Amino acid sequence: MSEGYEQHQQPAVPVLEEQRLDEFLGAVPERGQWRYRPRRVGMVWRSKAFRAGAVIVVLALCGLLILSMVREQTGTQGFLVGLGLAVLPVPLLMAAFRWLDRVEPGPWRNLLFAFAWGACAAALVAIIANTFATRWIATATADPASADTLGATVIAPVVEESAKAAAVLLIFLFRRREFSGVVDGIVVAGFTATGFAFTENILYLGNAFGEDQELGTTGLASVTAGTFFVRVVMSPFAHPLFTVLTGIGFGVAAVAGRRHRVRRVLLPVLGLLLAMGMHALWNGSSAFGPYGFYAVYGVFMVPVFGLVTWLAVWTRQRELRTLATELPVYAAAGWLTPAEPLSLASMRARGMARDMARHWHGTTDRARGKAAAQAVAEYEAFATSLAVLRRRARRDTPGPDFAEREQELLHHLWQRREVAGPALTYAAHATGRFRARRGTAPVAVPSPRRFPQQPAPYPQQQLPAPHRHYGGYNPYLHDGHQRDSRPPSA
Repeated sequence: MSEGYEQHQQPAVPVLEEQRLDEFLGAVPERGQWRYRPRRVGMVWRSKAFRAGAVIVVLALCGLLILSMVREQTGTQGFLVGLGLAVLPVPLLMAAFRWLDRVEPGPWRNLLFAFAWGACAAALVAIIANTFATRWIATATADPASADTLGATVIAPVVEESAKAAAVLLIFLFRRREFSGVVDGIVVAGFTATGFAFTENILYLGNAFGEDQELGTTGLASVTAGTFFVRVVMSPFAHPLFTVLTGIGFGVAAVAGRRHRVRRVLLPVLGLLLAMGMHALWNGSSAFGPYGFYAVYGVFMVPVFGLVTWLAVWTRQRELRTLATELPVYAAAGWLTPAEPLSLASMRARGMARDMARHWHGTTDRARGKAAAQAVAEYEAFATSLAVLRRRARRDTPGPDFAEREQELLHHLWQRREVAGPALTYAAHATGRFRARRGTAPVAVPSPRRFPQQPAPYPQQQLPAPHRHYGGYNPYLHDGHQRDSRPPSA
């Protein structure tokens, strides 16, 4: 061990209130002893690659089946027209849900899985189950008209919302670390429902185009234009809004803690029932007369959409307040600078820190500046996860993996602190969120309009490539002398 490393030891981990260090935290091990997610050996199905490949194959097969079924119903031309029109709202909806997830952004693999599940698996289950149930009711009652109405208002909401909720449940169970609250539930449910609505819109718009081909209608008076206006312009958020209620149930259950087992089961079920009820009301709006659709849309759908949007934004602000509450204890221990918790609790300061890192490092090398901004973004995400983890441990009993998870997050913060720390400190001062105490020298920061040619606040060394997965290993970050500059112990 080098002399510099012996003189600058890593800070101690702050202890939770009314807990002793040796109860569940322990001392932070040396860097050479860090071991995260040990490789499992043995049965093939325990391999992550095998499980990921199996999921991809299943979803691909579902996609091929749903593709052939929709094409069979709409025809080739109808399918292409429906595909072109149905894809229009997808980027906007995905961007909106991703915007809500900016505080602690979840990995794209979860969101892409949710979208693919909704577009392929859930849509396939819905088409098969709805068709079978409607035909069975028509045969049993000898009344096809009432069978279609009953299928749309009762069968379809139950089948479709259950199929979409399966994706939220799978991520809740198998990606528990990345599902920590209401915002995560809203985002996962929103991506799932967006995929489902995408496939359903292809079917409806393709059938409308086929009907126009038979009738010879074109322009604004066509069935295709009317279907596009109702499903894509007026109500692109309909399916996401239904399933978001299920996601909120799972999100509240994630926050509830280990001691509230009954609540963790009942809340997702309640959210699913509300989603089914709202879906049934939407599908049955035509039963309220010629203006029933507009009445349900204006009196019920729009207010609920506004309420859910407010809840999502409020929850995101609550996550930011958690950062300002939980992270100062790590700043006092020496893991963060005093200004970092304040800048991490502000979306404006976060964005400014990423921009500063990009400009400071990218004046001569654009790739280096992009890597610096990515490192700051990852630092912000890890810090948010750390604050959420500590809040959950304080309010509930710490989980068995609390100490390991805390050390892992602190490890990733430490890897990026030389890049992210100065940028976040600058952002805290520039936004006025941090004021230096009297008697201390002011922090010298560059003007926002004139960026330095060399990143003065940072060590003059090559920027490390950002990690994209927990437990990633970077030889540069583990070199003997390049990470030995440690803050003093608290």
